Amino acid sequence: MTATGLPPLNRKALARLAPEQRPAVDPAELPTRVLHFGLGAFHRAHQAVYTENAAARSGEPWGITAVAPRSTETVHALRDQDCLYSLTERRPDGDVSRVIGAVTDALSLRPDAAAVDALLADPEVTVVTLTVTEKGYHRSARTGGLDTTDRAVAADLAAGPEGELTTVVGRLAAGLAARMRSGAPPISVVSCDNMASNGVVLGQVVSDFVRAAAWPDRAEILDRMSEAVAFPSTVVDRIVPATTDADRAAAGAALGVHDAVPVVGEPYRQWVLEDSFAAPRPPWELDGALFVPDVAPYQLTKLRLLNGSHSALAYLGLAAGRTTIADAMATDWGERLVRSLCAEVAPTLPDGGPDPGAYADDLVVRFSNPAMRHLLRQIGSDGSLKITERWLPVLRSLRARGAATPVLELALAGWVDATRPPTDITDPAHDALAACWDSAAPPATTVSVLLRVVGAADLADDAALTAAVADRLPAVRAGRVEL
Repeated sequence: MTATGLPPLNRKALARLAPEQRPAVDPAELPTRVLHFGLGAFHRAHQAVYTENAAARSGEPWGITAVAPRSTETVHALRDQDCLYSLTERRPDGDVSRVIGAVTDALSLRPDAAAVDALLADPEVTVVTLTVTEKGYHRSARTGGLDTTDRAVAADLAAGPEGELTTVVGRLAAGLAARMRSGAPPISVVSCDNMASNGVVLGQVVSDFVRAAAWPDRAEILDRMSEAVAFPSTVVDRIVPATTDADRAAAGAALGVHDAVPVVGEPYRQWVLEDSFAAPRPPWELDGALFVPDVAPYQLTKLRLLNGSHSALAYLGLAAGRTTIADAMATDWGERLVRSLCAEVAPTLPDGGPDPGAYADDLVVRFSNPAMRHLLRQIGSDGSLKITERWLPVLRSLRARGAATPVLELALAGWVDATRPPTDITDPAHDALAACWDSAAPPATTVSVLLRVVGAADLADDAALTAAVADRLPAVRAGRVEL
């Protein structure tokens, strides 16, 4: 028994569960054929679910070994549970919990480096997936490629393939290089992070690492990779809040066993993938995944409408004293903000994707789900990276064509206010952003300096934009969201 008084979740405990609460496949029969970087809640509530359901419906054995880039806590907790964990769908009419068994092993990037490298070279492993967030790609704000001046990247390049590599990009590049040298079969490397053209971005930073490495055969490796490694772009969608103690208690009550690492998510999920794989993959389409020639229309719709609205609700909601997305939607401005932002952004979306109006309708329903507790502070983290994807390209596009941008200006004012020290919102550029605040500087100047920090010098030089954002700051600072 655990401290909760419940038996621990593990393979022996599965017999205690109701049939509908057990994994859809027998985890003992799943060999590792997918290697995943990023052991967070999103992967376990999204790609792992698609993979398990695809394996169950096809009869093909697809197991996942997941690698945690930094923390070992989740790795140890999962191993203690035979890598089983529960997923609870937060539905307005009541929660539904089940155990997921697609993850069959868990590793830590640095302590288990040899095992990770072995899997990257394993001919049976034909798919690598990633959920490492935007900052895990170590991109240069200036070039969009790999930032080789980044301290961690530079250390990996200096360490060489036999040294201790600390970045996912470095470990992946070194592992793929070894795979190319060994003549192993082709492999597909699939980014599942919220970035435009995420497959192109991933392929670029990996190639940049190989190109910058001191490997005498790097040219041959790049040639081989161009033929044997695919980087399909994807769009992933499911709201997965951070797990709380209350979530752990609820999972225990629902299942009758103690799960140390449960995840929760909304009922909705979507996965759109570019149909350009180089090797065998799980038949995810059997669980509703959509394979298309070009994911760009879906990607931009999701990034600019869902993620863009999420960020706007986060910063403005925090300023207004709200805690969760549902709390923000319960205000007299929440739904209007989402619909207004979607309408303002819609002209920048390409043809061939979802209808923006219908998409906005879905967002209002999803965001208003009272069973979800998606924390605004979580969504607002890493804003210096997120807004460069979600808002700034839209601002450039709309302003270049002379269109008004009042909702994006309001959202940007929310982000500007959130950077004002003291702030406890986490951001890789926290110190640089805080240094922009000079009490003697005019507000528009502060806005301009902040935009330069996130690599938007062109917008920083847009005096009309910075003045409009600055004009919004007093109301935002007072907790008023004026649409």
